[in-house]
Amino acid sequence: MGYVAVSGGEQAIAASLDLLEARRLEGGALSCALIRDALPELVEQVQSEGSLWAPDEAAVAVKQARGSVEEAVFLMRAWRSTLERLYVSRVIDTSEMRVDRRISAAFKDIAGGQVLGATRDYSHRLIDFDLVDETAADVRERLRQINEDLADEADHSRAADDAETLARMPRVLDHLRSLDMVRSWPTDDAEPVDVTKTPLSFPAPRSAVLQALSRGLTQAVVAIGYAAIRGFGLSHPTVGELRRGDLAVTIDAPGGAGERDDAYYLGSIPATEVESLIVCDEVDERGQHRSALDVGYGLVMGADESKAIAMSVLDHSLRADDVRFPTQDQEFVLYHIDGVEATGFISHLKLPHYVTFQSKLDSAIRSMAEKGGDADA
Repeated sequence: MGYVAVSGGEQAIAASLDLLEARRLEGGALSCALIRDALPELVEQVQSEGSLWAPDEAAVAVKQARGSVEEAVFLMRAWRSTLERLYVSRVIDTSEMRVDRRISAAFKDIAGGQVLGATRDYSHRLIDFDLVDETAADVRERLRQINEDLADEADHSRAADDAETLARMPRVLDHLRSLDMVRSWPTDDAEPVDVTKTPLSFPAPRSAVLQALSRGLTQAVVAIGYAAIRGFGLSHPTVGELRRGDLAVTIDAPGGAGERDDAYYLGSIPATEVESLIVCDEVDERGQHRSALDVGYGLVMGADESKAIAMSVLDHSLRADDVRFPTQDQEFVLYHIDGVEATGFISHLKLPHYVTFQSKLDSAIRSMAEKGGDADA
């Protein structure tokens, strides 16, 4: 049943939806728990772009959308808009991230050391066809072997009492800041703009810019960030520090004085943070030019490091005064990285445009007729 022709407006739409559901059911029963556990990066992307950390619900959205990220994100945002906001969390200090991966491309030796963690950066990009016949027993045995190897390596390389040190690592860029090598910016304690409630307006404050970048369509953020690096912008970064881990989320105790020690711990969310270094020229108080280091900042939910790096590039680009490049234009970047907005507009082109197209067609026919009459004259 690849195609069924049905006439009539509502009847045709109902049949179309039935066909879509039939295609989903033809794939067999796939548990949401399996989607959540076996495809974590897909589920993380849906949560990040949907502005809601809810792994189980994101897995349902992925299942309903048959793997379409854009559709799943739309479902997540629509569901999030129906939820009541009961609390506002305390400000999260990312320096207290419980780190499981932390590297620097700028310095080889950093306090606490480079922690490679789980990454495919150093893997060969070859398809492993052994996965085709992988069984549940194979998975259990392979996991047992890997855990044994990792335990042996941990015993040789680092003492168990260093676990807290790993979880509380100093920032790599603090050393540069102490040397006044990093461009400083005035502290902005203004109430952040919530882009999920307030439409974007330009010029947008940095809080809105960072939110829009963080929840933007991953591939769009990476593509435009790449364009800024390649020459369609002035931001070529060196990753000063990339850290990945868990951030604790807390709220003030009801009726409390807002003290940190009295806060309630709700849980933690995985996040990736990047501080990129970009060489720039600045003028000091004496009017003299000097080279300095500016910092681009990226913070995304989940483990998407490419998006976090690209976000740091665009953060720097959008703070530039020079708007010769589209990657430094807030409206160009922020409007076009929103996956729901972009997908919605492109998708609406499939809907009937009979009247508007007929008007354009009539205008084109009249124009051709007029040109033909002129030629005859």
